[in-house]
Amino acid sequence: MLSLLCLINETAERVDIMSEIKDNVMAIVGANWGDEGKGKITDIKAQMADVVVRFQGGSNAGHTILNEYGKFALHQLPSGIFGRGVVNVIGNGCALNLEYLEKEMGTVTYIVPDMQFNLMIDQRVSLVLPHHIMLDALEEERRGDRQFGSTKAGIAPFYSEKYIKESIQFSEIFDGERLKERLKHLYDKVNLTLEHLYKAPAVDYMDVYDYLMKYKPFAEQYMGDSFAFLHKAWKEGKKILLEGQLGALRDPSFGIYPYVTSSHTVAGFASVGAGLPPYAINCIMAVTKAYSSCVGAGPFVTEWFDEQAEELRKRGGDAGEYGATTGRPRRVGPFDAVATRYGAMCQGATELAMTGIDVLAYMSEIPVCVAYEVDGKHLTDFPTGAQLDRAKPVYEMLPGFKEDIRHIRNFDDLPENAKNYVRFIEKQVGLPITLLSNGPKRDEIVNL
Repeated sequence: MLSLLCLINETAERVDIMSEIKDNVMAIVGANWGDEGKGKITDIKAQMADVVVRFQGGSNAGHTILNEYGKFALHQLPSGIFGRGVVNVIGNGCALNLEYLEKEMGTVTYIVPDMQFNLMIDQRVSLVLPHHIMLDALEEERRGDRQFGSTKAGIAPFYSEKYIKESIQFSEIFDGERLKERLKHLYDKVNLTLEHLYKAPAVDYMDVYDYLMKYKPFAEQYMGDSFAFLHKAWKEGKKILLEGQLGALRDPSFGIYPYVTSSHTVAGFASVGAGLPPYAINCIMAVTKAYSSCVGAGPFVTEWFDEQAEELRKRGGDAGEYGATTGRPRRVGPFDAVATRYGAMCQGATELAMTGIDVLAYMSEIPVCVAYEVDGKHLTDFPTGAQLDRAKPVYEMLPGFKEDIRHIRNFDDLPENAKNYVRFIEKQVGLPITLLSNGPKRDEIVNL
């Protein structure tokens, strides 16, 4: 941990308690269903940051980054890994799969051989084990046509186990006898489920012990106390980015339940999943696309189908309209102001970043969903349950700009209709758009 602290100036003077709260901690989170382009936004912001922290989720979703080295789909690694001198933290709120992480780091170093990850994994993070992935797949199969659209990365079984106080923490793999005892107790229970509910073979706990020992040499070089590290960095005024996975509409408390993930995707959880005080977070950037997209099941009011969807998906190809983890074609449709306004409220957003505005250049008219029609009534507040299932989009049509804008870097240079589109979205959502992306590359950004 000490070598990482040196990267962000070990010699900084102590600050008194009255000066601890500074404009130095930003959460970057999704306003929608995920797939909003948070990876690129975090990558950009990381160029000016000292620390980037993943605070929830695991390998079940990915952030896509396109830079001078190539295209990368990051699943567990924070999106700050390409920032020079940035310390990247996997926080205690994450679901850590050591096998997947080693493979992911190997994929990056294959392309960038001299890559310096500057990675710290919190000692308190819990581990995704092979039976989590088995249970995830078996449960999806059992559900048949009522599946949740799981990525089968073991996330739901993992978080279930964590919250019934049975999970294995990262630090425990360095205490062999204690680990064996905990695994034996755990698999006494797990095997009952495997054998009697799913009619699947039991798991030998010593096989899992050996599996973890295989990754112990890889893992131990990255373990640290990120709680202490982040508190020190925060008190010294270092720039900290808290990176969320998925979006507000996949949150288990506020999302399109039950088609949600199993960790909290809202910025309010960042203080728990990273280990910083809630009042340390003084800027929350919610990321949204200029249109709507998602991977996974559940209600999606503005969804387009067939040729109309394929055309939008094809135009958004550079932005990667296929799931970074699943490879599945993303569901796409027009911008949903009802869902985005709600998602931004869930996040407590102070500002918006909008990605993919360049994709809309082929449209003569651009539809924006400004309300839902449910049982003959127009709703502007996001509904739940059966109302959401019955909702139909109410569109307002805006004139298109029909011009390639990927080369433009200043807002004033955009076509008038493109500027009007951005202003209309700001008014609908009730937040300023402070960052506008007009392409997948790091430098394809419009200055506002």
